[in-house]
Amino acid sequence: MDINTKILKKNAYRITKKRGLTAIRIRVPGGHMEAKHFDVLKDIAEKYGNGTVHLTTRQGFEIPDIEMKYIPEINKMLQPVIEGLGINQVDPYTGYSAAGTRNVSSCIGNKVCPFGNYDTTSFAKRIEKAIFPNDYHVKVALTGCPNDCLKVRQHDFGIMGMTEPQYDAYRCVGCQACVTNCKKRATGALSFENFKVVRDHEKCIGCGECVGKCPTGAWTRSKEKYYRLAIMGRSGKKNPRLAEDFIVWVDEDSIIKIILNTYDYIQEYIDRDAPGGKEHIGYIVDRTGFEEYKKWALKDVNLGPKAKVAHNIYWSGIYYK
Repeated sequence: MDINTKILKKNAYRITKKRGLTAIRIRVPGGHMEAKHFDVLKDIAEKYGNGTVHLTTRQGFEIPDIEMKYIPEINKMLQPVIEGLGINQVDPYTGYSAAGTRNVSSCIGNKVCPFGNYDTTSFAKRIEKAIFPNDYHVKVALTGCPNDCLKVRQHDFGIMGMTEPQYDAYRCVGCQACVTNCKKRATGALSFENFKVVRDHEKCIGCGECVGKCPTGAWTRSKEKYYRLAIMGRSGKKNPRLAEDFIVWVDEDSIIKIILNTYDYIQEYIDRDAPGGKEHIGYIVDRTGFEEYKKWALKDVNLGPKAKVAHNIYWSGIYYK
């Protein structure tokens, strides 16, 4: 067959080691979907693949050993899944669009986890709607609290949920469960003074541990949703490293605008001669400097009064020799 491999990859099909065979990648924004979609994946795997499905690290599915001639038929079968997941498409019944920007992944969030400070899946889907389809190499991941179960600091954009704990002194009985827990499991931001709990705003990381430990409901989560935005983490062969904090106590709208601004920045500075034309964003920042990236990222962003922006960021990581 005469196959355009660039179109194949952008359609979320993989070039594999087996000549003439491909693998379809099915992304699930936020990692959450209705169980009925498994029936479609099962039918594709058994009818067109080798009967197996691989669970990817980015909360998606990969069905291997598919003959390329069946791609149009498979795309039609996938359409109900794509529509059910709310995936942006260029044209209906043409399968998934974009392979460069990876699936927006998230932990299970506050719908299930008692530590979660917000609905991670909903925010992941909102980001997905804003950035897809796009073929630039960008990875976004979200976690509900600083426990970082999803390892978001290994991504270009790592989003961690925060809350500003609200203290009702009249409900407090002075048991100090929150103080002890904060000291042992968080940053020791709480102290007990004059029979009441005092929170050190500078030490508090917004984890919400105090809320879960208070037996009388003296601590509650803030109505406003806040986030810690860490940037430019990565794996890879040159310089794997963890993301560093860019902004803390930042809001959802600002995060989405920053990510969209980053795509404009990539468009301006990407090395068109990079292998596959997909220079990793972190290396672009290394090349242009953090200050230049910061200028682009914060363009027309209206940060809230609590937001704290890093003056500068110095990444380290591992350098292979």
